[in-house]
Amino acid sequence: MNDNNKYGAEAVEAARLESWPNPSPERDYTIEISFPEFTCLCPRSGYPDFATIRINYIPDEKIVELKALKLYLNAFRERAISHEESANLIFSELNELLKPRSLEVIGDFNVRGNVKTVITVKL
Repeated sequence: MNDNNKYGAEAVEAARLESWPNPSPERDYTIEISFPEFTCLCPRSGYPDFATIRINYIPDEKIVELKALKLYLNAFRERAISHEESANLIFSELNELLKPRSLEVIGDFNVRGNVKTVITVKL
């Protein structure tokens, strides 16, 4: 593969969370986002971990831009990070960017080594 075919990898590497103005800040409504192909690496073994990341929030003045969120979450693919740290980091960065009325991030990790882990972080 030549360098011209790596536009996806370049987009993931440059990924930054972005926000948009909330079109209805006067109203409480829930945004539910599911990202079923989340991957990261176990910081101890280096084996891949797979998860569904679910994000549920009630926005205030800002909402997350979905393509930027997708690229941001894809950037975890080669990162050595625990289940707990990844869920908490995603929560912290979304909370800082959006300052939502409520926020919940769920990292629902696939079974590995006969262990199933679900991490829930809430505001």
